Parts: sequence; structure tokens; C-alpha cells
Amino acid sequence: MQNLEALAIFVRIAEMGSFTRAAESLGIQKGRASNVVRELEAQMGARLLHRSTRTVQLTEDGRSFSARARALLADAEDLSAMFAASEAPLSGRLRIDLSTEFARSTVMPALPTFMERYPGIELELSSTDRRVDLIQEGMDCVLRVGGIVDETLVARTLGTLRMVNAASPAYLARYGVPHTLEDLLAQGHRMVHYSPTLGSRTLGWEYPAGQTYAVLALPGSLSVNNVQTYHSAGLAGLGLIQAGLSSLKPFLRSGELVEVLPDLRPKSLPVSIVVAHRHNLSRRVRIFVEWLENILMPDLDR
Repeated sequence: MQNLEALAIFVRIAEMGSFTRAAESLGIQKGRASNVVRELEAQMGARLLHRSTRTVQLTEDGRSFSARARALLADAEDLSAMFAASEAPLSGRLRIDLSTEFARSTVMPALPTFMERYPGIELELSSTDRRVDLIQEGMDCVLRVGGIVDETLVARTLGTLRMVNAASPAYLARYGVPHTLEDLLAQGHRMVHYSPTLGSRTLGWEYPAGQTYAVLALPGSLSVNNVQTYHSAGLAGLGLIQAGLSSLKPFLRSGELVEVLPDLRPKSLPVSIVVAHRHNLSRRVRIFVEWLENILMPDLDR
């Protein structure tokens, strides 16, 4: 088990490219991480990592060693679980990243049940709307809304998030209710711009155009990088918004928001669970992913 622990430490260092970040993610001292690598290199008789003041990179031997180590760790996890009861106690740390809105509206209300069932799991939950780097930030899995652009990652699409156009009654009283795309321009409508990274190019107002989708360059004087802030801006009457139906339902029911242009809804967004390696999923990761999929199903179209 000590040798497997050393392999796990080495793999985390290799994935994150940093002794410091790997040690922090594993809850160990940096010195211990350094000692583990030195001992492994001595045992293997080969240099596994190139070290510099800024980066840590795998050598050619290190890449081969890392691949075999990941496979061995996954096999050890499967072997350990083979003879364990399905309800056997789980322990260890999980690092998960979720979108802020799913974390607030869906995961947090259900999380007490999960934590009560698996008290041995230490959960580190990141909640952000930016695109995190699973490997560099040491995440076990990430829930992503939108397309997956990195083909090296392993993604499983759970469903799609239906999108709607909405505005506050006060905003509509000021600008009028649009019934066509032409109304958006003729009535002088404005939108709240959303981008996970402030300063990046905003996409504009999305609408269906035949078999595809197009974008209308609609003006707006406010840009935000957080979904919940985006919703709040719409509630405050600062502009039109395009957001997930599941999260806006309470506001639409209460009348705090009104759906507009229902026949011109933006494209539904895929919601996926993403991991870095298909063959490096511990039992606790698989159980958390299964639980996450179950609680998200009511919010998604299949």
C-alpha cells in the first residue's frame, strides 16, 4: 500500500506539473512529495521528472512510467472493490468543480444526504463558471455546461439544458415587449452580456435560423462573468437575458421575470460530466458521478 501511495503522489505531481499544487491537493507536505519522487527515481534507476524553478515536466521515461502507474492504480482500486460490498464504507478526498448555478440550486440542497451516506469522504467543492483545467487544478471530475473543446478529456453527456429569453416586468414596461427579431432593434432593446472571462468577446443574442443558430449584435452596457449575477442583472431590469429554464422557473412562476420570444429560444446546452482519464476512476468518483447524474436528471432534457 505504501508503494501504491507513492505512485499516487507521483501521478498527481505529473498531472499538475507542480510539487506545491500536488502536495496541497493531496493534503501532504511538499517535502514529502519531493522525497517520494527521489525515492522512485532511485528505485527505477531513471530520471522521471525535469525540474525547473517554474515547471515540472515528465521525461520520456517519466511518461511511460506515469501511464503504467495510472493503470496500476486503477487496477488496484478495481481489485479492492471486487470483493467489497456495494455499501462498504468509502473514504478519501474528492475534488469536484461545478457551475455556480447547479451548485446553488441542485447540488447543495441534496448534498447533506450524500455526506450522511458517505461520511468518510472529504469533499472539496469548487464552484465557478470559468473553464477549469482538470489536470492542472487536480480535479477528479467536473460538471460542464456547453461544448467540450479538449478532445483529450473524457466526457459523458447527461442531457441538455433548455434555454429561454427573459426580462423583468419593469424592463419590458420601459422598452416594450418584443415579438420579433426586428422588434429587438426597433424598440431599442439591450441585453446583459455574459462571459466566463471578463474582457473576452461577447457573443450577442442567439436565435434559431433554419437548421442552425445565428447571433444578433444587440447592445448592452453591462458584462458579467457569473451566472447568478447574470440572473440578478435580469431581475434588476438591466437588460434581456438568455439563461437555463430550470434555474429561471421560480422567477417566471412568481412573475419577477417574463419569458419573451418563446419561439426564438437559444440553443439548448449540453451538460456533461468530464474526467481526465477513463481508466483512473476510483470507486468514490464513480459513486459521486452516479449520484450527481441522478439529482440532475429532473433539470435536463434527454
